[in-house]
Amino acid sequence: MTDVQEHVAQFSEDFQRVRTEIAKAIVGHVEVVEGLLTCLLCGGHALLEGVPGLGKNLLVKSLGAALHLHFSRIQFTPDLMPADITGTRVVSQDEEGRRYFEFQQGPVFSNIVLADEINRATPKTQSALLEAMQEQTVTVAGVEYKLQQPFLVLATQNPLEMEGTYPLPEAQLDRFFLKLQVTYPSFDDLSEIIDRTTQRHEPLLEPILQASRIRDVQQFVRDVPIASHVKNYAIRLVMATHAQTPVASQQVKRYVRYGSSPRGVQSLVLAGKVRALFQGRFHVSFEDIRAVALACLRHRLILNFEGEAEGIDSADLIRDILEHMPEQAPR
Repeated sequence: MTDVQEHVAQFSEDFQRVRTEIAKAIVGHVEVVEGLLTCLLCGGHALLEGVPGLGKNLLVKSLGAALHLHFSRIQFTPDLMPADITGTRVVSQDEEGRRYFEFQQGPVFSNIVLADEINRATPKTQSALLEAMQEQTVTVAGVEYKLQQPFLVLATQNPLEMEGTYPLPEAQLDRFFLKLQVTYPSFDDLSEIIDRTTQRHEPLLEPILQASRIRDVQQFVRDVPIASHVKNYAIRLVMATHAQTPVASQQVKRYVRYGSSPRGVQSLVLAGKVRALFQGRFHVSFEDIRAVALACLRHRLILNFEGEAEGIDSADLIRDILEHMPEQAPR
């Protein structure tokens, strides 16, 4: 067995153990769990959307429990202030009575940060995460502080139709690597949930992977090769989300104001690399790109007035693009 095959086999073994551990606490949601692991391995962040009560918090907590990583939780409310997230300078006193300012770290200084119900806070407070998510740093009073690595923000949000929610700024939405939909469980899953949660004993999750191993795997993911024709397919998918391009569909031209940013194609390629490794391959296929396209792009499309008025779902536009986009560019 070659070194690459050994690395792929070790990758599969490690993350199958993590998935098995998470499954002790989580029933179903296989695609969401895989999406969370994809974000972790790509160094990205995830936005989980679903109505209350579907286990979004438990999903994130279970991921934290299955890894040797520091976990913190921020409950977003309308009165939450930016300093409640990043931290602030406080007045301290030394042994001789001299006073000085000391920086007190906020909950964002962690490996995995659960931003619970992020769209219940005001846009000003939501934007406090922007620097942390993009630069992996926090600046307070002109001083820059580095965040721990790996660093992962997992935000939950309620559907915008619910009372007391604020839309996330487009700049912040674009910084989420994936947007994952948490759906209602099936009949069999509900039965299993009842069996697990109405008995005396609750499962205890054991941490599987150290931070150093996760950082190594993050580098290994970027070594996965992608052929030029597959990369070009990913680029054409993103270009097709822009109404002014020749490859845009009639629906996109009619309903989309702004298409995906370059981060969209970056996330397509990186998420495709992780999916290839999950499948036991060391190369990215067309199917890998198609499989991750919905989670990578649906939050990066900004609808125009007509699209919003008619209640168009950006996910349906992505599905239409995938259905009509050929794998090879027309000559």
